[in-house]
Amino acid sequence: MFDAIALFVAIVEAGSLSAAAERLDLPAATVTRRLQALERELGCRLLHRSARRLQPTAEGMQYYEQCRPLVHALTQATQSLDANLRRIAGHIRVLAPVNLASGPLTPAWTGFLQAHPEVNLELQLSNTLQDLVGSGADLAIRVGAQGDSLLTQRRLGDIGVHLVASPAYLARRGTPAHASDLAGHDAIVATPLLTWPLRDPASGEETTLRPNARLRVDEMRLAVAAAEAGLGVLLCPTTLTRDAIARGSLAAVLADWTPRRRPLFAVWPQQRYLPARVRALVSHLEGFIQSDPLLAAARD
Repeated sequence: MFDAIALFVAIVEAGSLSAAAERLDLPAATVTRRLQALERELGCRLLHRSARRLQPTAEGMQYYEQCRPLVHALTQATQSLDANLRRIAGHIRVLAPVNLASGPLTPAWTGFLQAHPEVNLELQLSNTLQDLVGSGADLAIRVGAQGDSLLTQRRLGDIGVHLVASPAYLARRGTPAHASDLAGHDAIVATPLLTWPLRDPASGEETTLRPNARLRVDEMRLAVAAAEAGLGVLLCPTTLTRDAIARGSLAAVLADWTPRRRPLFAVWPQQRYLPARVRALVSHLEGFIQSDPLLAAARD
């Protein structure tokens, strides 16, 4: 209905059907047909039409004067909203895991804000799965398979996990040669990796261990520090141990038993149109992650 009313207003302001058709980039026959449909729906003639002139009827002039300010106001509001949606500016709220967001992704957030000075970024970090729809957030970063059919997802990359321990611990307790050897070792268990899925390099068979933790924490960086202190064997993301392995305070354990990499996703509600600022953030994160060898999607 609004399109038909806006067309009528455009016809009156253009002064003729042909001028309105040219202004709206529509065939003249389409303009005539839509005007006739509006007149039928209203039950009255809106325009006197002749070969040389067009004149609103009394009812048409009254209808035009009432509709014109509404059409112009709504058109202006729509244009303003469209401009805002295309502009990389405004507030973005993101839900993300603590260690991922505050660790390897730190340069991604800072780089994005430096590239887009009109954006305000709010990061809500938690190691528990948060309700994206109920929270009103624009975007969530999640690790692992996503089963929520109400969310649109884009795979950004993958995260590898591996077993590590300090060289001092391994010298004291021995280095495991098989997954079954882990039963005789102290375990450090950190959320969300409460179970340890390992893959037998000989058979390809996957085994899930439920270690009896000497230390159990919900903060992965604390778990890494405990492993560096020699308190036991830890399964954790490779992104959090690269520095410790480089300086020799941690060593990989059972490297051939490495579990499958876990997919990393950006997700958002299906029914929500993504403004340009959020689309820009997703693209920025994807580019940043693909440039990091420890986060880039596996090619196998």
